[in-house]
Amino acid sequence: MRGLAVALVALAAAAAGAADDRGRTPLPAIVKARPGTQCVEPPEVMRRQHMSFLKHQRDETVHGGIRGAKHSLQGCVDCHASPATGSVAAAPGDFCSSCHQYAAVKIDCFECHTPKPAKLAQGSAGK
Repeated sequence: MRGLAVALVALAAAAAGAADDRGRTPLPAIVKARPGTQCVEPPEVMRRQHMSFLKHQRDETVHGGIRGAKHSLQGCVDCHASPATGSVAAAPGDFCSSCHQYAAVKIDCFECHTPKPAKLAQGSAGK
């Protein structure tokens, strides 16, 4: 019984600490998308499901040859590239890098695909 009480106190303390704005891990600084644009999905949907959308689009592109559809990686890059670096993944504060670093998730998209907008990436070997 004492172990349960200790666990409940620890859980309550953790919950209180999570609600504190001065937490140990700073939230990622998200750079706003290119002005005048509208995302293809609401932000809360994109935060949770962007990988599902990208995987589905990958399958559509690879198996069906469909490019430039609603959830294309290039569409994301075109709107979210940093004005400072011209990329979504060149620096720790760039759009993709900041969230993936916060979540401790490795980004491997850009090992093959360009992290720069199409207009900047023209002439490169990126996809």
